[in-house]
Amino acid sequence: MRLFGKVAEFSAAFALFVLVVMTIGAVFMRYFIGQPLQWTEEMSGMLMIWVVMLGGVVAERDRAHLTIPFLMEMLPGKHRRVIAVLVAVLSITLLLYMAWLGYRLAEMAQFKVTQILKVSWFWIDLAVPVGALATAIYTLYWLIHDIKQSDSGEKMQ
Repeated sequence: MRLFGKVAEFSAAFALFVLVVMTIGAVFMRYFIGQPLQWTEEMSGMLMIWVVMLGGVVAERDRAHLTIPFLMEMLPGKHRRVIAVLVAVLSITLLLYMAWLGYRLAEMAQFKVTQILKVSWFWIDLAVPVGALATAIYTLYWLIHDIKQSDSGEKMQ
């Protein structure tokens, strides 16, 4: 799981770096040189989709998604565990459904290409199933981890 997370983190960071450098370059070319780079808008949209989906994977890996612990802390320990498991199972189910729909979308768009760069929309839309599936894997990982921890007497997150 460690390598899996590092690949997602590196990919998201690299895509974000390219996005920032490209955007700065595009602004410089447009306003200081007077020669706008037409392809940068298209490329920034593509990269943004991948950054968001891979960033979601990294956030799940680090357990950095927004939660409302106040509600969980109001419940007794046994109920807290049941609710945490239900939330994780529901999240995994929705993420798998999202991955399936995202792959169907990518398949339908495989022969459609972007206007300037002529990149197949398949590769752009593939970010959704890749990100959703990877996030589901981390959600399952944390669910199993928490169940093992709670069985040993530790508090479930």
